[in-house]
Amino acid sequence: MSAWLPVAPCTPQACARHTGAARSPLPALLRLLAGCAWTLLGVACALPVRLLPAPARGWLVRRWARGVPRTLGVRVTVRVHPYAPGSAGELVVANHISWLDIPLVASVLPGRMLAKSEVGRWPLLGRLAGLGSTLFIDRDRLRALPGAVDTVAAALRAGSRVVAFPEGSTWCGRGSGGVFRPAVFQAAIDAEVSVRPVRITYGTAGAVAFVGDDPLAASLWRVVRAAGLTAEVDVLAPIPAGARAYVPASGGPGRRSLARAARAAVVGTDLTATARAAVDQTAVASDRANRPAASVHH
Repeated sequence: MSAWLPVAPCTPQACARHTGAARSPLPALLRLLAGCAWTLLGVACALPVRLLPAPARGWLVRRWARGVPRTLGVRVTVRVHPYAPGSAGELVVANHISWLDIPLVASVLPGRMLAKSEVGRWPLLGRLAGLGSTLFIDRDRLRALPGAVDTVAAALRAGSRVVAFPEGSTWCGRGSGGVFRPAVFQAAIDAEVSVRPVRITYGTAGAVAFVGDDPLAASLWRVVRAAGLTAEVDVLAPIPAGARAYVPASGGPGRRSLARAARAAVVGTDLTATARAAVDQTAVASDRANRPAASVHH
């Protein structure tokens, strides 16, 4: 049992499979090699990029992150809420289906990722995560929880954008997913920053689902073999931490109510028809202004 979230019920045998059109092995292998090469480029450039000013660094990170799904053959659509410009010093929260979620969010709102400590030991990707100033947490030790919250709050106060997946585990994407655990939202309240919900959906969730004890290599191969994969990233309006106007009537202000409000935004249950239509509009924002761009990545 994790201090942040119980294990999701999704398993590779039941959830992680693709039944649609498939690429032949050779084109799939070329996609995989291109993805690995692009990742290696990110590792090689990570240290020099950290020395650049924040606007240039953010621009390069977004460009690199967009290339990850592109090289693997995933077509990505990004929709930004028309009244939701990006900013530093905010907590970004999203639903969690796959390792692909990480570059998808980084392609729009690059920031310091909050990840379990095991990720730091992954080959290549763990190295890249460390160079990207990822905040690693030990989810299996309840005593470490207050310290982890304090670390996230300190990063937010310092003006960093922190990206978290508060479901705490990946879910297959075929249902509504898991609840948002409240611990990380306490950091936003302590730092008095807004929470930015992000909704991630895949056209074929089974191909990208990375759940349970699914090996990373098997997941990568499943993604490059699946033809016509699509992903959609909806960047929603920010929620001021602790603002009663955004708290469900059934609960008072606090981290649990904030977590429920963020999850409702991601699931879409708090949107009226008018608001839902507004979110679906594509807003083009300038990279020069350091805002997330609404676009389609091929």
